[in-house]
Amino acid sequence: MFRTALRNVLAHKARLLMTVLAVTLGVAFVSGTLVFTDTLSKSLSGQSAKSYSGVAVSVTSYGSGRDADGQKQGEPGISQQTLEKVKAVKGVDSVSGRVAGFAGVGDEDGKLIGSGWANKGSNYAPVKDGKDPRYTFTEGTGPTKDDQIALDKETAATGRYKAGDKVRVATNGPVREFTLAGVFTTEDGAVNAGGSLVLFDTKVAQELYLQPGFYDELSVSAKAGTSADQLLADIKPLLDGKNTKAQTGAALAAQQAKDIEKGMSSMSTMLLAFAGISLFVGVFLIYNTFTMLVTQRTRELALLRAVGANRGQVIRSVLAEALVVGALSAAIGLACGIGLAVGMRSLMDSFGAKIPAGDLVIAPGTVITALVIGVLVTTAAALVPAWRTGRIAPVAAMGSAHLPASAKSLLLRNVIGSVTSLLGIGVVFLGISMGGDGRMVIGGGAFFMLIGMIVLLPLLSKPVIAAVRPLLQKLFGVPGKLAAQNAVRNPRRTAVTAASLAIGLTLVTTMSVLGVTMGKAVDRMSTDKLKADYKVTMAGGTGSLDKSVAETLAKAPGIKAVSPQADGYFKVGDSFRAASGVNPAAIGELLNIDVVGGSLSSLGKGEVAVAESTAKKQNLTVGSTLPAQFEDGQKATLKVGAVYKDLEGLLSPYVMDNKILGEHSDQQYIREVYVNATAGDSKAGQQAVIDALGKNPAMTVATQQDMRNEMGGLINTMLNVMYGLLGMALIISVLGVVNTLAMSVFERTQEIGMLRAIGLDRSRVKNMIRLESVVISLFGAVLGVAIGVFLAWAVGTTLTKAVPNYELVLPYDRIGIFLLLAAVVGVLAAMWPARSAARLNMLTAIKTE
Repeated sequence: MFRTALRNVLAHKARLLMTVLAVTLGVAFVSGTLVFTDTLSKSLSGQSAKSYSGVAVSVTSYGSGRDADGQKQGEPGISQQTLEKVKAVKGVDSVSGRVAGFAGVGDEDGKLIGSGWANKGSNYAPVKDGKDPRYTFTEGTGPTKDDQIALDKETAATGRYKAGDKVRVATNGPVREFTLAGVFTTEDGAVNAGGSLVLFDTKVAQELYLQPGFYDELSVSAKAGTSADQLLADIKPLLDGKNTKAQTGAALAAQQAKDIEKGMSSMSTMLLAFAGISLFVGVFLIYNTFTMLVTQRTRELALLRAVGANRGQVIRSVLAEALVVGALSAAIGLACGIGLAVGMRSLMDSFGAKIPAGDLVIAPGTVITALVIGVLVTTAAALVPAWRTGRIAPVAAMGSAHLPASAKSLLLRNVIGSVTSLLGIGVVFLGISMGGDGRMVIGGGAFFMLIGMIVLLPLLSKPVIAAVRPLLQKLFGVPGKLAAQNAVRNPRRTAVTAASLAIGLTLVTTMSVLGVTMGKAVDRMSTDKLKADYKVTMAGGTGSLDKSVAETLAKAPGIKAVSPQADGYFKVGDSFRAASGVNPAAIGELLNIDVVGGSLSSLGKGEVAVAESTAKKQNLTVGSTLPAQFEDGQKATLKVGAVYKDLEGLLSPYVMDNKILGEHSDQQYIREVYVNATAGDSKAGQQAVIDALGKNPAMTVATQQDMRNEMGGLINTMLNVMYGLLGMALIISVLGVVNTLAMSVFERTQEIGMLRAIGLDRSRVKNMIRLESVVISLFGAVLGVAIGVFLAWAVGTTLTKAVPNYELVLPYDRIGIFLLLAAVVGVLAAMWPARSAARLNMLTAIKTE
């Protein structure tokens, strides 16, 4: 029987090729993801270990904390005195202190070099040989004066800087000019992630990022023969245990490797989820393929039964074919996956995210996973066709009687499908009732609803396709009428084919509707709530602006109104209250704040404004008082001077004068500064803001349109990634349509011959097959779009409180494109089956049983 299975595999190469392709694509996706993430994880871990290769002990500071009364505890970092104590420990060879923060360098056009979030500044820390072990200089030397810096090689090359050049360096405050002392190479992860690294003299770095005489980190190297563990034990008693942590370099490298692996796990999970969707869609294609093969071989299978093969042997022969196809597909998929991983690595390099050098990692687990997935998916999808094969009686098979599903089996299927669909819909509505906590519940309900709909598709296909039959007949005549009839001749096979398209378009439509709706909500927020001409932020969202930014802008010519949006908090009892610090004199000109009680002018008197929803929860009204304790422990009684409608995303629940909020914070986080220019929203106005900031490359001056484009671009990028990842599932869907049409042509060979004999010419035969394909494709597409819109609405109801101005928007243009693409898919998928049907010899076809 196994030899028979092998012979059948070779005899139906064309049919099985599509199954092999479907499984190969899914396995390639899985194995490519595993190889790529394993390679990336090992490369980054190796880079991390290399950067700590000479470090015996690392000491990290978490900064000064505060006690329950807000009083400072500990020092702001590791002091110079502590460094000297560590240096005096027996067995210590050298100690280097490090501080770090944000620093950016502009290119010849003044634009920031690097990705923003990965742009870093640190100090050059030479040890006793006069060199810093972390950096290898290719040009010049490290900075030794307060007006010198050094740059990593990639940044220097991009900016065309050479030793001795003047370089403008930006932090979160004013731009400063330095002389480039040298260029170096490094294993620093920020540089390899596409960022930049600026090295300052230690004193300058301390002033920029911490305090003079303090460090964020100490790197301790050991003398030959000294144990890192013993050194660690000797150093720990010298440290402030509450705010510092000491560990060996090996332990730190291992911890970073675990963190990297955890980060890779998140990426891997997302990619594997899309691979799973592709494989799930592939199941329908495999099911149809083996159903088709079994139908073509009914006489052969009956002959096997007649000569002594029992039902089990016949079933096992079909499963053996699936096993062979699955193993072959898995092997090809694994090879393609390795190529895909290499391509993804090159793609990341082309986008500036440099992956450290290293060998490709093909773990045994990846190979086993690829083989198991390929074999299991193919075999599982072939189970039902194999089982049905064993149930066909030899006499019925010898007569080529294709037995339709019994009324009982269709009734049972419809009942199961209805119950599952209703269960899924019920769970979706349960998730809706839970609000923001119900999104995972909605996801679970969506799964059951999709499964139920797939089971019900044979029932749904007849009335839906019957409804469009008159239109097809009117537009295309006899071929249109025949196409509609043929599409529902085998409702199970039509349903399985349409299901694969429906799954893909359900996901695509859900994401599209949510993405467009979120984009419109952000656009309305920018239009309705934001009156400022410009918003100043750190490039790439890299962190806090310095308080001097707002002060500098307020004094600059051409600037009309300025207000920071600073984050802070205060406590009322044991409850922390988030607050925004603003400029009371200007905030009303910059944000459209709808005051429902009191007046914003009260902010200038030291009073607070409270968001309406918070006021209701806390039973606060204009005139209420709050016994507040600030971050530094100082206490005050705050009076509510205004209540305003919530501005989530723009303002915290409490708003107050930033002069008051800021004086109680050591390092206040200023996320953005809103600005109105005398010239308004114009090139001249924007240039006035840029000039006032000293043409700082690390700061972004965004117009209202820029803000809309930023969020819209982010949403569109996410949608494009989703479309790309789901594209593989849609490719597999196309193969499924091809299979269904090929099966339909095979079953109707005699009928097509008769149609040709009574006058239906080749072109109309082709039209009939094409229209059948388009009908099936559009049936699946319409169903997928309908379910996708419903799910987008369901998820959207949980976002109404979190996203201001959220109103469901249906992107009719995108939905129209999806349906048009489905029709194009139908036409393309029909090319080979239509050509085959048109080329049939009518006499030979008529004689076919």
